Amino acid sequence: MPDLTTKYLGLTLANPLVHSASPLAKNLDSIRQMEDSGVGGIVLHSLFEEQINRDINELDEFLFQGTDAYAESLSYFPEPQEYQFGPDEYLEHIQKAKAAVKVPIIASLNGISTGGWIGYAKKMEQAGADALELNIYFIPTDPALAGSEVESTYAALVRDIKGSIGIPVAVKLSPFFSNMAHVARDLEAAGADALVLFNRFYQPDFDLEELEVIPKATLSAGGESQEFLLPLRWTAILYGKVECDLALTTGVHSAAEVLKGLMAGAKVTMMTSELLTNGIGRITEIMADLVNWMEEKEYESVRQMIGSMSQKSVPYPSVFERAHYMRALSSYRVG
Repeated sequence: MPDLTTKYLGLTLANPLVHSASPLAKNLDSIRQMEDSGVGGIVLHSLFEEQINRDINELDEFLFQGTDAYAESLSYFPEPQEYQFGPDEYLEHIQKAKAAVKVPIIASLNGISTGGWIGYAKKMEQAGADALELNIYFIPTDPALAGSEVESTYAALVRDIKGSIGIPVAVKLSPFFSNMAHVARDLEAAGADALVLFNRFYQPDFDLEELEVIPKATLSAGGESQEFLLPLRWTAILYGKVECDLALTTGVHSAAEVLKGLMAGAKVTMMTSELLTNGIGRITEIMADLVNWMEEKEYESVRQMIGSMSQKSVPYPSVFERAHYMRALSSYRVG
């Protein structure tokens, strides 16, 4: 049987399929089922910055750049009782998850300002988390806020967190930067041990009956969806340009996406939507498909394929840049 082990965030994982942050990780029975099904690691659901900062007025003003109606904007945040886990309950959940399973448990913090993050990052480490994922979710809307300032804020946040804890730190990013390669290098210099590509920004919708803006969480699509091809492309571009680990998330629904992610240069691929849609048992099926493909193609290990189709490894690296764009358009046939 091929060797499926991989190294991510300094941790040895039995295989490269990791559960990304989702509501499934709130339930210990689901966590046990994921381990029984063969998952390589588990990222817990996120603890939100807003949960740590109960007094909303203490939030970094950076979070509210561009919000014109401050008092009204606060109504969009859930009430504290709507959260299943407060900060203390989250720490307790880390301890219970670590006691329940042997696979690595990665805690997740979601926000943008340093605020109370550093203190809770330390507490997460003390609670037993094997690593920490910083899920940076920020949409700048202030025209006066320069892109370079946003990027420097990200780097400062990573630097502050890394300076306060000893466990590895992954940074989950959005794709909305003018130069992703530059941002990746800066985050690595700030201490990031891994980059997770990419965060999904859930877009609001309009209710035409109530004339309200409503939140809408849409699960990812698999296969050749643009959601998957975007992180695939950037994983392939960044492989070899940064030394930190790369993780591919969004649009991973089958063994095919796992294989492509590894060949692009990811150490792990992360999955949520497929498990929410078709059940945790899909992990077993996907791993069986992965093994079958590797045996058929005579791959001896996962390590053998990591980065094998990255930009630095293919004969024509320009395929990931304008050449790919031009060829795709010129080859399209109407009718």
